[in-house]
Amino acid sequence: MKGLTLKTQALKPRTAKLTLSAIALALTLGACSAQQPDASVQANAAPNAVSAQIISQNATNPFFKPYDTFMEIPDFDKIKPEHFLPAFKAGIAQQHEQMQAIVDNKAKPTFANTIEAMEFSGDLVKRVSNVFFNLTGADTTPALQAISKEVSPMLSSAEDDILLNDKLFQKVKAVHDAKDSLKLNTAQAKLLEDTYKSFTRGGANLSEQDKTKLRALNEEIGKLNLTFGDNLLAETNAFELVIDSKTDLAGLPDDVIATAFETAKKRGHEGKWVFTTSRPSITPFLTYADNRQLREILYKGYTERGNNNNAHDNKTILAKIAALRAERAQLMGYKTHADFVLEERTAKTPENVYGLLNKVWPAALAQAKAEMADMQAMIDSQDNKFTLQAWDWDYYADKIRVAKYSFNEQQTRPYFSLDSTLKGVFYTANRLYGLTFKERTDLPKYNAEVRTWEVYDKDGTLMAIFMGDYFTRDSKRGGAWMNSYRKQYNMNGVDSKPIIVNVLNYPRPAGNEPALLTFDEASTLFHEFGHALHGMLSKVEYRSQGGTAVPRDYVEFPSQVNENWMTQPEVLAQFAKHYKTGEVIPQELVKKIQAASKFNQGFSTVEYVAATKLDLDWHTLTDTTPKDAAKFEADSLAAMGLINQISPRYRSTYFSHIFAGGYSAGYYSYLWSDILGADAFEAFKENGIFDKATADSFRNNILSKGGSDDPMLMYKNFRGKEAGIEPLLRSRGLLAE
Repeated sequence: MKGLTLKTQALKPRTAKLTLSAIALALTLGACSAQQPDASVQANAAPNAVSAQIISQNATNPFFKPYDTFMEIPDFDKIKPEHFLPAFKAGIAQQHEQMQAIVDNKAKPTFANTIEAMEFSGDLVKRVSNVFFNLTGADTTPALQAISKEVSPMLSSAEDDILLNDKLFQKVKAVHDAKDSLKLNTAQAKLLEDTYKSFTRGGANLSEQDKTKLRALNEEIGKLNLTFGDNLLAETNAFELVIDSKTDLAGLPDDVIATAFETAKKRGHEGKWVFTTSRPSITPFLTYADNRQLREILYKGYTERGNNNNAHDNKTILAKIAALRAERAQLMGYKTHADFVLEERTAKTPENVYGLLNKVWPAALAQAKAEMADMQAMIDSQDNKFTLQAWDWDYYADKIRVAKYSFNEQQTRPYFSLDSTLKGVFYTANRLYGLTFKERTDLPKYNAEVRTWEVYDKDGTLMAIFMGDYFTRDSKRGGAWMNSYRKQYNMNGVDSKPIIVNVLNYPRPAGNEPALLTFDEASTLFHEFGHALHGMLSKVEYRSQGGTAVPRDYVEFPSQVNENWMTQPEVLAQFAKHYKTGEVIPQELVKKIQAASKFNQGFSTVEYVAATKLDLDWHTLTDTTPKDAAKFEADSLAAMGLINQISPRYRSTYFSHIFAGGYSAGYYSYLWSDILGADAFEAFKENGIFDKATADSFRNNILSKGGSDDPMLMYKNFRGKEAGIEPLLRSRGLLAE
């Protein structure tokens, strides 16, 4: 086609997210987002210990002394790639020494000398992990990727050294056996139970032969997780749609065209336009581009990532991961990997998750089919001779949205600049919890684009540091997330203030224009800040229980709740102002937003639930022989009755949540949490969206508790009852009001 160039080349690889084994290590050792003053770095190391030797040989390593910075923010300017490996080695060695000291203690095992001693250990490895794994996600380099491949098996082995240490386990078991006589408070009892379970679920009860087998499985799975993520990054960066004819841009908004022009310039295509498979690029193209053939090419470029039978193909790798996970679960005495994972989630069993999905699926699929019929009718009315395909869905959905509601998201962009939306986020946090934010431009940052705020509590005390990293770049993985460079806790004489970061991938504005967000992108900002509030408002004693240290299917709940305030007229009036005129968003447009909010929810719910079912199907396998990935996926989608016009939100070959991240058998968590979120916001609607008593209860029973209590008990303490599914179905238009 004239004006079209497709380019596929291997660009800079990027490290995958923290591997499953490394995540487990971080959680087992007390959560990977905390650090203490340097007095603790060498406090428990013997004079001739391995860790002390490494530290003494690397005197200039910034990880081996306190950060000489405000609030001990990591000293990013001084931290170099060569510092990580010695620091990891020293941290792992120190952890081993501290565990050995617990084992060698001749005193009777107690909660203090065993459980708390373990909780207080591992400061250095956490300190290094906090920085390293945040950087590999948000601002990686080839050097960090190489280190990650070396560090991953080290961490996996270190985790196994702890969890498979029988002498250490016997001490933990002795304390656990005596738990009824110990008079522990709620947080202590939870810490004891979680510690004991981490051993039993980590293989402590296995024979020596099976322990050796488990170590090998953990290491192999960890390596495959990394390879999957590296392949996906290479595939994502290798595809670009280069357009040199302006006629092929018909239908696209001016700001989208301008961003594509800037992208082309940065990629060496001066005077042309480039679209990529990153969400900020592909979504507006599929929504507005009139050229149907180009929509198909870009859509397939996205949905075929990792499925191109080349050096970066992920089919064999993901099938091997699923088979090895099944083998590991059975070695541990579980029927499937999903059974193993869900035992510690609030859902408890795969059957419960399938049960939830099957409640939502019929109504969602019926709604999606009705939406499809409307689109086909529009196509036919225009005398087009084709059947709606997946690459047409966003385009015709937007046309119908405009026809039904006289609304599309481009109308909202002028009112949702990044700066104004941040004001809305901060305004809401102030009204609900009394928080105030003071931006600082002189504090350490890992990338020049990062913005930083001091966060003050309602009594005026400095309680946290908040970082925001908002624009897409090649060194950043896709998506949006919250993480911490240090978690909140108050233990062992250390009062740790949290350092929280939100990372997003908004398109960078062209020229001197401000970053203008779609309504959906602005909603994502509120969502991720809900996670940030969970981290910043944490008020716990133990590090492993701080902030978002809750089950995966509960962690999205506070963020889902926080999204609701963005659409409230009272909140919109405070921040949704035209970036040129300062005019508050018109009420007429607000009403259109609200009226259109349930539009296309059949599609949105179906694509999500399809991905969730696909995840569960992969992880309820009992066969430990790797499957034909393409056939398995096709059979799974056919069995659930997914229509051809909708793809799962993630197909297997680029489903990094489950094959390179921590969501295996857990992608359902967003829907599970959304049930809690929709039900919880009912309390605010009943009492007033800024009702002080309701906000205080949410803060005290949910946000401040972290993982110090049973999550569903915390929810019932806030809401006074269990959550029902009806508010969620109503919010999505799948149930009549």
